[in-house]
Amino acid sequence: MNEKFKQYTDAETFAKIIDFASVTEMWQHSVVTYPDNIAIVDGKEYTYKALDNEIAAFRTVYRTQGVQQGSLVAILSPNSVGFVKAFLAAATTALPAVLLPAHLDAATIFGISCKFGLKAIVYDESLADKIASVKAKLPQVALIPSSATAEEPTPAISVPPETPCAFLFTGGTTGKSKGARLSHRAVLAGTKNGCYGIKKIFEERYLLVLPLTHVFGLIRNLMTALYTGSALYICRNNKDMFRDIAVFKPTILVLVPALAEMAINLSRQFGRNMLGADLKTIICGAAPVAPYLVKEYDKMGITLLPGYGLTESANLVSGNPEALRKPDSVGLIYDGMEYRIVDGELWLKGINMMDGYVTDEDNATSYEDGYFKTGDLVRIDEEGFLYITGRTKEIIVLSTGENVSPAELEVKFYALDVVQDCLVYDTREDGHEMLVLEVLPRAASVTALGITDLESYLKAAVAEINETLPSFERINKIIIRDTDFIRTPAMKIARSLNGNAKK
Repeated sequence: MNEKFKQYTDAETFAKIIDFASVTEMWQHSVVTYPDNIAIVDGKEYTYKALDNEIAAFRTVYRTQGVQQGSLVAILSPNSVGFVKAFLAAATTALPAVLLPAHLDAATIFGISCKFGLKAIVYDESLADKIASVKAKLPQVALIPSSATAEEPTPAISVPPETPCAFLFTGGTTGKSKGARLSHRAVLAGTKNGCYGIKKIFEERYLLVLPLTHVFGLIRNLMTALYTGSALYICRNNKDMFRDIAVFKPTILVLVPALAEMAINLSRQFGRNMLGADLKTIICGAAPVAPYLVKEYDKMGITLLPGYGLTESANLVSGNPEALRKPDSVGLIYDGMEYRIVDGELWLKGINMMDGYVTDEDNATSYEDGYFKTGDLVRIDEEGFLYITGRTKEIIVLSTGENVSPAELEVKFYALDVVQDCLVYDTREDGHEMLVLEVLPRAASVTALGITDLESYLKAAVAEINETLPSFERINKIIIRDTDFIRTPAMKIARSLNGNAKK
């Protein structure tokens, strides 16, 4: 019951955070409890009851296309009400949904169609060219526009909790794309975890800017919003994010750090109203959250809460309700998780963990003694708060045999207000091995601090931090960037495409 989070909300709210066995059970509860609440806004408003009617009609579309219970369907769509109804119609009919990022190319989509043995692809008409090969070579795959509908509804079915619900793609622990299989039990555990640690969570207003094909967008943005009877405004283009904020006035935002950084910079430039007067909470994750962001948003009366999760864990492993007191922590581990720390690496198992990757080869290297090996190096303090200190696959092994965790070093430099993002890597110059720190400066802080020579300022700050480090971990060279790092679609720094990958 996650009693450790009880103190962060009132008793009535906490009592409403209950277990559901499946997406069907959760969705039916929300429709009955909040029938007239706005559920989705995407050009037009859909109440929970109206959206339920759309979903029931789409279940009929699946049925008339010959898609039977247990068949795999793919969804290829940008964020839209079409995506939402296709996913919920699949989930409430026991059709596992393979969520295809809109940026995938046609060859990859064709390959996935073959590998997964897809029965159908629901696609947004704007992406029709990406399924041309499937249409020509796989006539057994039904191709369904996301705008499709039917006059007659098809009822939802009871779905056992162990039934596969969604397949999401992840870089996993080796960097190679993998398909993670999440059950209804896992999806609902992650969804429920998203409710903890926040004072006001039911019947709120969310803006959706993260892709629904990413676990953070699907679980914490969409599913937790629907679980809590909240309204979700779909931002079709992130360039329109602040315009949409002004129109919809969200109370909660779910952001990656890069977007949170952009928002704070624009708010400084144009005022607090850039984020709307109603915004109270930002849920931030999917990449390291700089303590600076926690402190700066607090000055604006907004609580920014860091957290930690994986695609393989249905997103949420921990959440930090004490962000001001422990801004560099990713919080308390949720109930229902078992963990071990083995040689510094976090191992997990529990109700919100995936049932495995699609291929046995990937599973063979990812589990030990029933635990999923996250690849994340961690520590836990005396109060049970979790800290990410690095990645096992990113460890730098120096010629001396010493091991250096770049992520653990980067945390120290993120504590500097002038550092917006940074990257540590090793290189050789003139035959000498050295550690390099690349910094993307935070312009607003540089200006506010009156710094006229940023290079000298950083050298002095880094020298001070170096004094606290063993000699083999000390930074030897600083590079100040004038452009952003190359990033993944989830807005994380693409470590393999930056730094020493370019040397």
